[in-house]
Parts: sequence; structure tokens; C-alpha cells
Amino acid sequence: MGRRPWPWVDGVGIGRQTRAWESQAGFTLLEVLVALTILSLGVVTLIQLSSQSLRVVKVSGDYQQAVQLADRMAMEAKPTEEGVETGQDGLFQWERRTSVVPMPDEFLPKQTSPDQEPPKLFVVSIAVRWGQNQTLELATMYTPTAPPPPPQGSVSGTGTTVSTSPTGPTTPTTPGTPTTPQQRRTP
Repeated sequence: MGRRPWPWVDGVGIGRQTRAWESQAGFTLLEVLVALTILSLGVVTLIQLSSQSLRVVKVSGDYQQAVQLADRMAMEAKPTEEGVETGQDGLFQWERRTSVVPMPDEFLPKQTSPDQEPPKLFVVSIAVRWGQNQTLELATMYTPTAPPPPPQGSVSGTGTTVSTSPTGPTTPTTPGTPTTPQQRRTP
């Protein structure tokens, strides 16, 4: 029998020639490279998704802070005339515009006294800007109201309320004292 080259050996029991490394279990270099490529694509995709979710959380947090600022600015607005106010709160720049709009007829009082001016309706719009061209706008309406006049009695500086009864004379009461059916307290 002659000498055979090294990579070739006789197959077991069948008399054919095979390569020596084909009979061993394991992965080839090409299979390992393909597996690493697929794994690296998966890892890169997961890292990008994680990074994008962090950006979304940051943008959402900024938006929530802008909404809170705009809501606070709208609640603080007690307009009596038209105007524009601006300011800055942290990273946020805000602008509050107040303008008078005509009151709808169905909301106007049927009778007004000559010394009382008709009610006004204000539109209050708040614009909040932050970051790179990010803007939030909020608008609301506001009508200033005057406190209602005291009903029938008047309040003195000492906390005593003078009230009148339809059936009896004027009787003073102090807050915290019980009243009889002929007496009544006014707020």
C-alpha cells in the first residue's frame, strides 16, 4: 500500500476517502462569521431602540413640563385689559397674550345698572417654546367678575352681621351663634 497524502483517510467500513476534519463535529469559520454577523445586527438594533426610547422619554418629559407651565400661566392670568407678557422659566420661554373678544348676546345680562360696565370676555393664549423649534400653545377664555353685592344686610368691621327678617325688626347676630327662624345670617 502506498502512502496517501495527509488530509485523506479511508472511510470507516465503506472504503471511500474523506477529509479528516469532516469527520469531526464543530462549526466552520464561515458558519461562525455568519452567526456573529446576525448576532451583531440584533445587538445594534436593540441599542438603537433603547437610545430612541430614551429620546422619546426626554421629549415626553419636556412636553409635560411645558404643559404644566402653560397651565400655571393660564391659571395665574387675571386679565383686566389687553396685553402681551413674556418671560422665561428654566429652559422654557413663554408668551401670554390677552385680547378682548365680543361677548355673545346670550351671555349678556338682561339688565345692567348705569354705573356698572358690561362684562368683558378675554381670550388668554399661552405659547411655550423650548428646545429646537418645539412649541406648545394653550388658549382659554376668562371673564372677570365683580363680587356680588351683599343681599339685604351689611357686614360691619367687627364681624357682626345685621340682617332683617320679613316679619320682625332688624337684629344683629355674631358669627357662630345659633339663629332662630326669625333671624338669618348672611355670608
